[in-house]
Amino acid sequence: MNKPIGKTDASQKTPVNQPKTARGEATRNAILGAAERVIGAKGYSDASIGHITSEAGVAQGTFYIYFKTKEEVFSELVLEMGRLVRHTISEATQGIENRLEAEKAGLRAFLEFVKAHPDLYRIVQEALFVDPDAYREYYGAFADGYRTGLTEAEAAGQISIGDPDTRAWALMGIARALGEQLVVFNSETPISELVASAYDLIENGIKP
Repeated sequence: MNKPIGKTDASQKTPVNQPKTARGEATRNAILGAAERVIGAKGYSDASIGHITSEAGVAQGTFYIYFKTKEEVFSELVLEMGRLVRHTISEATQGIENRLEAEKAGLRAFLEFVKAHPDLYRIVQEALFVDPDAYREYYGAFADGYRTGLTEAEAAGQISIGDPDTRAWALMGIARALGEQLVVFNSETPISELVASAYDLIENGIKP
């Protein structure tokens, strides 16, 4: 798993529980990585702190130095997924000025990330029931960015006129469903084919 960023308090937007030493940061990262694998495989209810610390190779008491509860580490993983995916998509679309081409590159980057991090993807989907606030924050952050990009593309004449909010959620829904097809239903369809079909739908719709 990529290096996690310190958990952010929703009201203050400042890092909390951030280790002060490289060793502490490595331990916290090990716990997060173990939590990703354990919760992703077992589900939130069946995964215990003992399972996580055993997987991380640390004493159970060490967990509480960095996280107060299992829910806290779960929430951090949801937010971490959001940060990493947004960064991945940003890098993949950097320098692409045409919105439709950016959609294609962004979708490919998202699906490649999901395939490489299936446990994180499953954790985000479970967040709807475990931590609805983190779930809303995850998708809300994506929707905000999407709306802005679509509004700018419409003003530039790159896409047709339409409600950016509805379009943002619809496009997010396509990506989410294809991610589920890969992770939950273990689709063997190559990502390139998924992206090509989805891009054709986005660009041309289903009108004959």
